[in-house]
Amino acid sequence: MKKWITILATTFTIQSFAQQDIKLEQAKFKQGDNAEWKELSTNDSQWATIKTGMIWELQGYPDYNGYAWYRFHFFLPSSIKQNSLWKDSLRVFLNKVDDNDETYINGTLIGKTEGWNITREYHLATASSFLKWDADNVLCVRVFDSGGGGGMYGGNIFINMMDIIDNITVNMQFNAKQCTASLHNKSFKNIDGEFITTVTNPETNKVLSTINKKVSLKGGDTYLSNILTNVTERLLISATFKETQTKKTITLTKTTPYILTPSSSAFPKINSAKVFGVRSGSPVLYKIAATGDKPLKYSVENLPKGLKFDATNGIITGKIDERGDYSMKLIVSNVKGKTEKKFTIKVGDVLALTPPMGWNSWNCWGLSVSSEKLKSSAQALIDKGLIDHGWTYMNIDDGWEEPIRDEKGNVIPNKKFPDMKALGDWLHGKGLKFGIYSSPGPKTCGGYLGSYQHEINDANSYASWGIDYLKYDWCSYEEINGKDTTLASYQKPYAIMRDVLLKQKRDITFSLCQYGMKNVWEWGDKVNGNCWRTTGDIEDTWESLSSIGFSQTVQYKYTKPGRWSDPDMLVVGQLGWGESLHATKLTPDEQYTHISLWCLLSAPLLIGGDISKIDDFTLNLLSNDEVIAVDQDVLGKEAKQIVANSIYQVWMKELEDGSHAIGIFNLSNKYQNISVSWNDIELKKSISKKVHDLWRQKNLGSFKDSFTSNVAPHGVTFIKVND
Repeated sequence: MKKWITILATTFTIQSFAQQDIKLEQAKFKQGDNAEWKELSTNDSQWATIKTGMIWELQGYPDYNGYAWYRFHFFLPSSIKQNSLWKDSLRVFLNKVDDNDETYINGTLIGKTEGWNITREYHLATASSFLKWDADNVLCVRVFDSGGGGGMYGGNIFINMMDIIDNITVNMQFNAKQCTASLHNKSFKNIDGEFITTVTNPETNKVLSTINKKVSLKGGDTYLSNILTNVTERLLISATFKETQTKKTITLTKTTPYILTPSSSAFPKINSAKVFGVRSGSPVLYKIAATGDKPLKYSVENLPKGLKFDATNGIITGKIDERGDYSMKLIVSNVKGKTEKKFTIKVGDVLALTPPMGWNSWNCWGLSVSSEKLKSSAQALIDKGLIDHGWTYMNIDDGWEEPIRDEKGNVIPNKKFPDMKALGDWLHGKGLKFGIYSSPGPKTCGGYLGSYQHEINDANSYASWGIDYLKYDWCSYEEINGKDTTLASYQKPYAIMRDVLLKQKRDITFSLCQYGMKNVWEWGDKVNGNCWRTTGDIEDTWESLSSIGFSQTVQYKYTKPGRWSDPDMLVVGQLGWGESLHATKLTPDEQYTHISLWCLLSAPLLIGGDISKIDDFTLNLLSNDEVIAVDQDVLGKEAKQIVANSIYQVWMKELEDGSHAIGIFNLSNKYQNISVSWNDIELKKSISKKVHDLWRQKNLGSFKDSFTSNVAPHGVTFIKVND
């Protein structure tokens, strides 16, 4: 890579240079790959036209993976150079490209970046011979997408001059009480300007307050401004710095992390699902999930023979040897009162009768996961009360194995996990489940040891450590599978692991991770999968979330208790895929959409963030028992997409009690009044329906014929409807 090309890290900052921008809002587009397409002389008049602000799956190219080219024709006026204080560097800002890009101007390579979720920004010397000033130019971007959403997305794509304002960064921080905006001068020179902060009601577009400050920042200085003291309402906060000499501006805009769900009642409430599946003779571990003022007292009526109950922490353990349904009554009380719930342990062949709920290390720690990090998240899960809402699985992802096996062929945990058995015992003692990760290939995705030709050894090891959940990731099995594309070849490695897991004397929930190949939802149950990934890896972007979530349109036909489609883990809270963590890039409204849609889809709910650093908004998001109950409904149905257009979608899920959960999703960038007709969504038009807001846990009244809601951008109205 040449010295004059640099790549900047991802930032939340939205840069606005007004008249100085050359905006690239659409391009000529063609699937496939041809090196000649980078040339200025290429005739692209017959190519398709595509927008740059959204992935190509949402623009008529569903499920396309592979190479594609974008070609932008633009005029490069010398005036943008003349009007800049700095005149030596041109910026090409591509925003996000999934997965890899090679970028050319007039046939000359200006940069390339491998990897997803990375902002592409290339800087060029204005004296570069290939640039045509005051003439037409062509920017070409060669994109390779390995799976999931593909193309150019994430916001504005533009070309402009680098200038003094690029030394200023704008940031915004929220806590439970206030919002603070900051400016930082990363240069060694003084920079002067105006700092303008604005609070707006986005539903009405009414400006509630504006603060305008003259600011002079010395090199290395930071300026702080307290904007807002009440962050519980949905408000739009903008912070803009206008540099004095050039009049150029840089702006950051965010939505307050507003909380919809009221706090849990002081009265006891049991939040556990109504059923639990186990095989005969396998160890039972079940934690009663309950909220209310502590201390809580637990008891169980009709506890089956072979089980024992710890009344101090509500944990059921033991074994049941005979197959059958064992009904009992769970009782929880405190000084405020007492509550009861019917509960059934089904001893048979199927596990995970409701979707697994818990935590996975990958979206947070990546390959840097360790026993200490898992323990800190597990303890936080308990201390912050998430265990009381049903979150119990603590799953290690990739990165735990030594590079070689022992002399008997057994996999060895690396130094980050000094004692797997002790770790499992520690988790089980707290009522938590223990999950692990491997691949049917010789290597995992991260290059660690897979289970190929050692399946029996590994299953035996997992059982001896007390493992309760196995994520089995396709990864390097592609090398073994080769060019064989038959269904049997895709089933084979999972069938091998199925057979050895079934021989273990403990239950291990089996999660197939192979990204939806060969429509895994149609055959995952044949290899005894309890859940199966339907997509590539999710990212904390609207494009990734929406393309994955709203593409789950046929899987409902195959979903039932113990057989769940998995659109990947939750990207809320502090994420990182390694050592450096950042707050999710999803807006608060997009996070409400994320959780609502996953619950409608009856998806496994696995938190991807660092629970030890969870904030109030995220904690509230993950502890709404009415929302979680939609996911954990024992009927085991998955929602159907009822209405779909470019502005909004409506999804509906049938529940055990005869009611329906309905998600009304706004796909646009502005508020939309969306009406749902009972007749159009196949509910009886003649009957007035009672509507309950699940996020606010509030009855909205009875509605005849239809229901209308004003839905936030990329947001959701999540309701429960019954007669």
